[in-house]
Amino acid sequence: MNEVILTNALVVTRREAFRGTVSFDGASITRVEHGLTGVSGALDCEGDLVLPGLIEMHTDNVERHFEPRPGVIWPSSLAAIMAHDAQMASAGITTVFDALSVGDYSAEQLRRRLLGLTVAGLKEGIKADAFRAEHWLHLRCEVSDPGVVDMFEPYAQESAVRLVSVMDHTPGQRQWRDVDKMRRFHSRKRTYTDEELRAFIADRQAKQDEFADRHRAAVLALWAPRGLPVASHDDTTAEHVAEGIRDGITISEFPTTALAAREARAAGMATVMGSPNLVRGGSHSGNISAGELADEALLDGLSSDYVPVSLLHGALRLEEAHGFTLPEAIATVTGNVADMLGFDDRGELVPEKRADIVRVRRLHGSVAAVRAVWRQGVRVAYAVKTAQPLTQCRRGLRRAVPFCHLNFLARWPILAMGTEASSGAIVERDIGANQDGNGLTHRGSSGKDCAPYPADERKSRDIGGEEKRR
Repeated sequence: MNEVILTNALVVTRREAFRGTVSFDGASITRVEHGLTGVSGALDCEGDLVLPGLIEMHTDNVERHFEPRPGVIWPSSLAAIMAHDAQMASAGITTVFDALSVGDYSAEQLRRRLLGLTVAGLKEGIKADAFRAEHWLHLRCEVSDPGVVDMFEPYAQESAVRLVSVMDHTPGQRQWRDVDKMRRFHSRKRTYTDEELRAFIADRQAKQDEFADRHRAAVLALWAPRGLPVASHDDTTAEHVAEGIRDGITISEFPTTALAAREARAAGMATVMGSPNLVRGGSHSGNISAGELADEALLDGLSSDYVPVSLLHGALRLEEAHGFTLPEAIATVTGNVADMLGFDDRGELVPEKRADIVRVRRLHGSVAAVRAVWRQGVRVAYAVKTAQPLTQCRRGLRRAVPFCHLNFLARWPILAMGTEASSGAIVERDIGANQDGNGLTHRGSSGKDCAPYPADERKSRDIGGEEKRR
């Protein structure tokens, strides 16, 4: 693979941000340098940010692709995950931990079914090299659920699983201290009368008394031989944090109070908050806001949770509104998270680390557009200035395809994440092909170059000279 050189960029490393140049050849970064280069073929980033690929440790986003409407299960697991994967890559995320709920409660056992489908689809996609981002599994174990140990045990030694968290959503504590908030949250699926709500709470609290402690111990015992990280979930009190320390937990996900976050920090645990919470300015559950923890310097990492684009938005919001330097802000979605998860090969723009790289254009404030994404040196998403070239992707197509239709164009090599009016559509790679019948070139598994233009009209811009045809 030829060396790729990105210059005239605002390069963001772990310690500083500077106008400079990043080069990579194959899967690894080769040079990170201050200043510009006039080397022929260097890509002029026009002052855009160049960042390490973002790392997402807890996304529920995959679930909405498996169940796009209540009770509707998408028939192809692989297609559902690929649609999710496209969203993650176009948000600048190159390492994804898909967070799957282990624990069902309901007689329909939908989550048990989705767990099996997701693991199978993920393994199929990894084997086929079908994903733009690198995917791992984060199993979130609901310790008060009667079936959680039976659900977890078959996957405890699964190689795709790299993170486990223990959680307890029993009403009246942790996330759902405010029962009225819980009632409003669940009202999207059903409306409780006062009597039904009391019965629901009593049932869940009885299950907690019966199962929580022994299931937590069983899950941790099954996971311990892997020697990989464990996270707690919704720590609220000093006792919750102390319990986590006793159990060898190193990550406190979504602490609900400043007290819990302070205790976690004092004990050496890393704290992670949801970037939707940060971007929105508060928790949908009525708990502590991520911004408050950021202002107290109690925030180590962010997770996009249920909104992939919020990860980058949230990081830039830390710099814009909460006193973080740009390197400190970007570290909450790159290097800090890599450290938490035990990765030493990514998360920083450093020679010999993975060429997981994102080019980003800031638009206003903390809003930014992802312009290009590389994973291990392969460009997996990039932007075009207009949607017009898309008219050539399918014979007879005369306008850009709306976003909602893109997941169904799997046989066509170039996909644009945008609408006809978009000025920054994200074009995705097609795995395993390089030219279609219409003469469109694009990147496939061979690693050849790509562009959303006919092969005889492709253009490049030399950093030191005129626009020229290839």
